[in-house]
Amino acid sequence: MRLTTVLATLTAGLAAATSLAAAGPAGANTHERNACSAAVSIDRFSDALDKTTYDGTFAGNFSALAVDRDGSLAALGDRSSLFRLDARTLRPEGVVRLADEKGADLDSEGLVVDVPQSRLRPGGGTPAGTLLVSSETEPSVRRYSRAGAILERLPVPPSLQVAPAGRATANQTFEGLTLLPGGRTLLASMEYAIAGDATGTVRFQTWRRTEGGRFRLAAQYAYRADAGLGVPEVRAVPDGRLLVLERGFTAGVGNTVRLYLADTRRATDTSGIENLTGQDGVRPVRKTLLTDLSACPSLGATAKQPQPNPLLDNIEGMTVTGRDQEGRLRVLLVSDDNQNAAQTTRFYYLRVRV
Repeated sequence: MRLTTVLATLTAGLAAATSLAAAGPAGANTHERNACSAAVSIDRFSDALDKTTYDGTFAGNFSALAVDRDGSLAALGDRSSLFRLDARTLRPEGVVRLADEKGADLDSEGLVVDVPQSRLRPGGGTPAGTLLVSSETEPSVRRYSRAGAILERLPVPPSLQVAPAGRATANQTFEGLTLLPGGRTLLASMEYAIAGDATGTVRFQTWRRTEGGRFRLAAQYAYRADAGLGVPEVRAVPDGRLLVLERGFTAGVGNTVRLYLADTRRATDTSGIENLTGQDGVRPVRKTLLTDLSACPSLGATAKQPQPNPLLDNIEGMTVTGRDQEGRLRVLLVSDDNQNAAQTTRFYYLRVRV
């Protein structure tokens, strides 16, 4: 089990950022210099895993991140690989292959570390954690054991299934997956609109946990993405609101990546509405722009293809790792390099005020 690194060193940006981080809380001034907006700053980035392998598995294609119960990072690749990473160094410490009921690979996109109440050990012992993983193939949400065994499969509304079974387009379905505070509500975000809905109107589907610990279908909401952008990730924050990534790509120009704060409260339940076409009476999820990541300082980053900012790449995964001393969220992003020489596996360390 050995990490094989094709790129022998990190980028100059990582070195510069690491020295800034080492300077410690000479704090506020550093963060102001690295401001992306009034609400967001970037501490550093890391290309440590770009074009590497671990235990014979390519350590890339990352589409989702989660903080595991032991403090390590879980990193989900969209080609059925789930990695355990050291939270400080990003060094892989384990990998598990995931598959569907027939043993076929998933197009795995969303990840939640979960402890269903039905599986809590009696007597207040340490619960055995399980993993909820979304795949945009069908789409689906499955519960897996730590060893990669399927434990259950959640129901999905017919309209959100890929055509001809439903109205969704292949590779444009469940991308984001998050568990709201309290652990009773699970939310998945579609990447793009389904047939019959207005362009840019993305559906957020929720499930509510039953007394037995299983999830049943619950409310659905309309989220309006910016023109030309989809939703690759969504992550709940401690007060129940959502961090939402919006992303797009234009050949010869590069990526657009925006971070929004969204609130489903007072949004209309659209589960009973066949077509969302901007009609009166449908209140979408409210959203507030936190930053366009092209406005972040590049920190010496380089890009392998044209980008509005060389820091940018195909950012697809996001998790909240904690708070700093000023109460800002520590948010970690990762880009999906698609195992493509023109793209980079890059981790981004942000601080977000919400």
